[in-house]
Amino acid sequence: MLYAVSAKLITDRAGEFFTRLTDGSIAAQRPDGQEIVAAMRRARVGSDGTVRWTETCFCPTPLKHERETVLDRFFTDIETDLIDVSTAVHGEPLMEQLQHADRTQR
Repeated sequence: MLYAVSAKLITDRAGEFFTRLTDGSIAAQRPDGQEIVAAMRRARVGSDGTVRWTETCFCPTPLKHERETVLDRFFTDIETDLIDVSTAVHGEPLMEQLQHADRTQR
């Protein structure tokens, strides 16, 4: 199933999130780590601060495992909508924002 996802980033944890996305620890998570990393690379931050992305998930409850293991630590107000086709999301790349936060939080 393909979902359009929107959420608010917990900015105090942005640097940690970048580290975990780039050090391989999230990618190594089974069964969904690589999809989480790919989704965050697609994610964009809108002018209202909302992060939007698409993500594939086969859980009976959308993003259940992803939320329990990663997403709920770094985002609030997560909403999902089942979609048929991936659509482009506009805004600043989330990874750039996370990288900037990582640099300033060190």
